[in-house]
Amino acid sequence: GHCAGTPTFSPGSHSFPGRCSASTAKSLLFRFLPVLRWLPRYPVKDWLLGDIASGFSVGIMHLPQGLAYALLAGLPPVTGLYSSFYPVFLYFFFGTSRHNSVGPFAVISVMIGSVTDSLVPSEDFMEFINGTCGCGVPMPTSCGTSSCHLSFQVALGLLQFGFVVTYLSDPLVRGYTTAASVHVLISQLKNVFGVSLGEHSGPLSLFVTFIEICKKLPETNVGTLVTAIIAMVAIFIVKELNHKFSAKLPMPIPIELITIIISTGISYGVNLNSKYGISVVGNIPSGLKPPVVPNASYFGQVVGNAFAIAVVGYAICISLGKIFALKHGYKVDSNQELIALGLSNFLGGFFQCFAISCSMSRSLVQESTGGNSQVAGVISSLVILVTILKIGELFHDLPKAILSAIIIINLKGMFKQFTDLRTLWKSNRVDLMVWVVTFIATLLLNLDIGLGASVAFALLTVIFRTQLPHYSILGRVTDTDVYKDVAEYKKAHEVPGIKIFRSSSTIYFANVEMYSDALKKKSGINVDRLIEKKKKALKKLKKQQKKAEKEKCHQHPHGEGVFPQDTEAECNGPGVAVIELSGEEGGTPAEPTLRSLGLPQPDFHAVILDFSPVNFVDTVSIKILKNIFRDFHEIEVDVFVASCPASVLAQLERGNFFSSTITKHCFFPSVNDAVPTTGTGTSRGPVPVPVTAYR
Repeated sequence: GHCAGTPTFSPGSHSFPGRCSASTAKSLLFRFLPVLRWLPRYPVKDWLLGDIASGFSVGIMHLPQGLAYALLAGLPPVTGLYSSFYPVFLYFFFGTSRHNSVGPFAVISVMIGSVTDSLVPSEDFMEFINGTCGCGVPMPTSCGTSSCHLSFQVALGLLQFGFVVTYLSDPLVRGYTTAASVHVLISQLKNVFGVSLGEHSGPLSLFVTFIEICKKLPETNVGTLVTAIIAMVAIFIVKELNHKFSAKLPMPIPIELITIIISTGISYGVNLNSKYGISVVGNIPSGLKPPVVPNASYFGQVVGNAFAIAVVGYAICISLGKIFALKHGYKVDSNQELIALGLSNFLGGFFQCFAISCSMSRSLVQESTGGNSQVAGVISSLVILVTILKIGELFHDLPKAILSAIIIINLKGMFKQFTDLRTLWKSNRVDLMVWVVTFIATLLLNLDIGLGASVAFALLTVIFRTQLPHYSILGRVTDTDVYKDVAEYKKAHEVPGIKIFRSSSTIYFANVEMYSDALKKKSGINVDRLIEKKKKALKKLKKQQKKAEKEKCHQHPHGEGVFPQDTEAECNGPGVAVIELSGEEGGTPAEPTLRSLGLPQPDFHAVILDFSPVNFVDTVSIKILKNIFRDFHEIEVDVFVASCPASVLAQLERGNFFSSTITKHCFFPSVNDAVPTTGTGTSRGPVPVPVTAYR
């Protein structure tokens, strides 16, 4: 027979025991594929028209930007179109933001460019492999970087690592993207001036590239420069008009698309390439390519950059997503966004896409032209699909200078972030420092190492802030139970005979020494000096006692009716009674006090440490706290702790903080509870308070 409680399974039965019930599986599926949750409830009447209009507007932007950002990443233009199609389509299924427009993004593209530059020389990029793949030599690298960085994103998402981005503060991200846009600008100058440069990677490569461009200015191709300047002026003016009349225009004028169409027409008609040496995009193969497994041999070389790209791409995406979510009243799941970006990129890596993120300019257009959901994203990806299948090859004669012009004008929003400097100067100097250090580090050390250095610096600022907290002595506000800093509040007055000390930060190894020093300083007496004087006085006292004992022994010579053993006992017995400190003869002599030793007494008899800001302690802080208790005990001052969180009390217990001299009776739930105890008339000992409040 069956044992009691053993589950039985009948054929065809689906009721498996364990946690993975049907509802759990369903909720996991809905969480992993958010599209299942929102698509069935999609309000077709209200949203569809807006999404279609928005999808077309964004698709029209995707086309020139895809081509331009592929150039920026140092890859064949067609990869930009692939990256505007596959990841955008996949994000529709996995993403939780309704307004983010994912796809190629300048900062991410320039980061990929720095990887491809260091691994494959730029001149080989356009050596197309005869018809097989239709992509240049670096393709395995970019796909490898994409897949590698995306496996990071997926793994981090599955591990619920969405919080990682909290270490990238807003000033850090803004400083970083501003510096990245300088990298983008410098990288595009060669196409604007029509000069060819050597490849430079690693720290300071930005400056080496800039110096080389300056040296090669005499070789400028005038035709290329004129083309770029005309395009930049036209795009800039129309974009400003778009911005100015955004309320009146049904959709922004697609100036980038118009520019590439007109310039391709002129280039083809006049044959700019052969006549004036203006370099053009070249062959754009039509049709979709079968998936190719990324070359894993590059993973080791790109792993550092891949991690930086993964983190930056995610940081930009989630910050944009949260802005739109707040504005339109919905929630963005940070871990799911990480998985969505990761899968979009990971699967895209097999179809020769490079890493993508969210573009602010496209996301704003998607929102302002009536986009309400990622249906707009699908429509924009279909616009690109049509382009890849039919229209792409027509852009063979598109001058590269036009793409550079599009990239440079799109940096305008990034460069506006320089105004942060003025704002941060007024509001928060530490954040200003983080912005400036991030900007300089990213310029000097390049995008990958620069990011690491910036995060390290930002975390150091936090440590420094906890190392330099505000220390204060608290006093009671008249007629209340409230205790405030006496230096800041006129109505707060110190409780006579009690010093209440508070630090604005938690106590740990980096600041506990300063905590101890500040406490002694704020108490108004030189504690260490007084302890030293006491030790000297005790030494002197012992000498006097020994001297007195010797004299006593001499006063009772043998044979005067006193037994030798009595004399012996008297000489070796405790001789404190010689100097009359304690009243009763024959009783145990009291320990010498500061008064009896002729030393100044502190004008307070108790110290209360307000532990309300303390949220953890470590072994070093426990050791120093023990020393604080010991030192104040030496000068006849009791130490009490108020408002200590239960978790900290548990840590103190584990760290062997409590002993016969330091007990839980020294701990009080609040400062107000501790004050009457420490101030009870003549008795200085604490009235035991039940510590059940902490259990």
